[in-house]
Order: sequence, then structure tokens, then C-alpha cells
Amino acid sequence: MSAENHYLDAIEALDSGDRDGALEEAYKAVKLDPEHVEAWQVISDSHLMADGKPANLMDASKSLTAVKNIVKLDPTRIDMWVRGGRLLADDLGLMLDALDWWQQVRHHAPYEVTPLIEQATILADLGLYKEGRERIETILNENMDVATSQYGRVHQLLGLFNTAVQQNTNDHFKPWVKRHPGWVAIESKMRKPPVSETFIFMLITVPILFGVIVLSNFLAGEGLGAFCLTSIVIFIAVIAGMRFTKNMFRTINRPAFNLLRAMNFESSSGYNVISEDIRTSVLYMYILQRKPVAWQERMLLLIEEENKLPKNWKLELPDFESHLDEIGYIEDGETPFWESDSAEPYEEE
Repeated sequence: MSAENHYLDAIEALDSGDRDGALEEAYKAVKLDPEHVEAWQVISDSHLMADGKPANLMDASKSLTAVKNIVKLDPTRIDMWVRGGRLLADDLGLMLDALDWWQQVRHHAPYEVTPLIEQATILADLGLYKEGRERIETILNENMDVATSQYGRVHQLLGLFNTAVQQNTNDHFKPWVKRHPGWVAIESKMRKPPVSETFIFMLITVPILFGVIVLSNFLAGEGLGAFCLTSIVIFIAVIAGMRFTKNMFRTINRPAFNLLRAMNFESSSGYNVISEDIRTSVLYMYILQRKPVAWQERMLLLIEEENKLPKNWKLELPDFESHLDEIGYIEDGETPFWESDSAEPYEEE
């Protein structure tokens, strides 16, 4: 049989829900024709369709391998670039690799907004707000076309970065700094799960709404006018309560967000920076259980390896302007980010 026939059999098996059969036929197709892009996509699709269950580490890795072959053969497949980036960052926790992945996309689609948004999101998760804002500002400075579905995310990220940049950078939690005060905050809250936003909203807003309803009978009286006035007051109270709740949620759960950042850093760098006490805490387990299955499996392997962060380790980021070099926009002699003074070394006792 030819590679095309095996591919057609793989498609038929995949459509009928036979994941194993689809994989068997698709692998036969790429063995005969390693450049069969459609067969590689069947392989990627099939590994992510594990009977409705979340992809485990093995399936996510094999799907990513297939995606890498697809974009190598056809770099214009933005949908596969997107899938690869999500697999790297979300499923496998390789956020630093995902930054480089999205930079590769910029080489093939320099005016595509998605890579910049994804890079900015990852940088925000890592606490690198200045670098993240530069990614969003690139969208605005180059007047890129932002889809309606992406506009809200761009606006939200820009607001986050502007607020963070105005703060003292020493307050931004850096997991690679061993003596950072953020570790103390995590240890103080590690015995309890984070407080939900809904609980804070109910605790603060419901009593206020109840008081408004009770007082409206005495102050506004009865009738249509009183009903409209009470409705307006309730609406304002709900909006104000939602905004206050969001700020309170971030403040109360800051140790949880710090621990999440530390866990993301471990999964991205492959080095262990979280102490054993924190790793066995209620808060750590709460966050871990809400990560994708592949992420959990990979993290357990990293913990078993016990790779400690080397002394004087520095965070390295990709060259976010590498795509401009191909069209002559980069001048020789520029200093990469990781060689500049802004990269802080890891501190040891």
C-alpha cells in the first residue's frame, strides 16, 4: 500500500473513533513518506484524543513531535504553531521553550499578533513584566491588526503590565532568588487552599445588597420610582463589589500565585527551587491537582531528579528581535537580555 492509502485508512479510523488504528495507519504513512503533512497531523490529533481523557505525558510529547514535523515541512501552518505553543506551555510546562517557539513563528509570520500575545502571557506568568509590556507595545507600535476576540486580552495584559511596572520591582516574586520575601509569604499560607473569588464576593457583597433592599423600603418607599432607584443602587453595588472582589482576591491569594509561579519556573527550567515542606503542603497539592495530567507527570519526574539550581544561574530569554535580522533591522553589537544587568542571578546561602 502507498502512503496515501495508509493515510486515508488512518482518517477513516480516526473518524470512527479508533484512535489506535488511526495511529497505526498514520505511522505507516509517514514511514513510507516522511513528508506527508496530513498524516503527521492525524498522528498529532490522535495522540490528543485519548478516549476523551486529558493527554498524558507520553501522548502530549508525541503529539508535539508530530507538530514539529508539520511546521518544519509547512511553516505556514499557523494552527499547528498554535497547537505546539499550547502543548509546550500549558500541557508540558516548558514555558521558556514556548517563548522560543513563538519567536520562531515570528520568523515565518512577523505580522501575526498571536505570537506576541502568547509571549506576553508567558512573561507575565514568570513575573517578567517589563519584557512582557514590550511584547504588547510591539503590537501597538507596529499597528498590527488585532482580532476582536484578542482585543480584550491585549487590553488586560497591557493594564497588568502598566500596573506592575509602576510598582517596586523588588516586590515581584522571583522564584530563582532563594531569599526572596515571597517564600516567607508562601510558607505562611501553605497549609490552606486559596480563597475562591466567589466566596469573597458573597462574603462582601451579599450583606451590602441585603442592607440596600431592607433600607430601600424605609428610604425610597414604594412605587415604580422606588423600584427603579433600588435597582440602580443594587446594580452599582454589584459592579463595585466585583471590582473590589478582584483586587481582594489577588491580595489574599498572592502567596498562591507566587507558588504557582515557582511551580511554573521549575517545570520550565528543570531545576528544583521549592522546599520539601512547601511541596508537601495543602496549597501545593491544590495547585498541582489543577494542572494538566501531562504537566503533573513531568513535574513528578523533575522532582525525582532533584536538580538543584546552579550557583550564579541567570535567566535566559530568546532574542525577541531575531526575526528582524533577516530583513536587515538588527545592528551588530547589541547585547542580549541575558547578558545585561537586568538578569538577576540566583542567590545561595
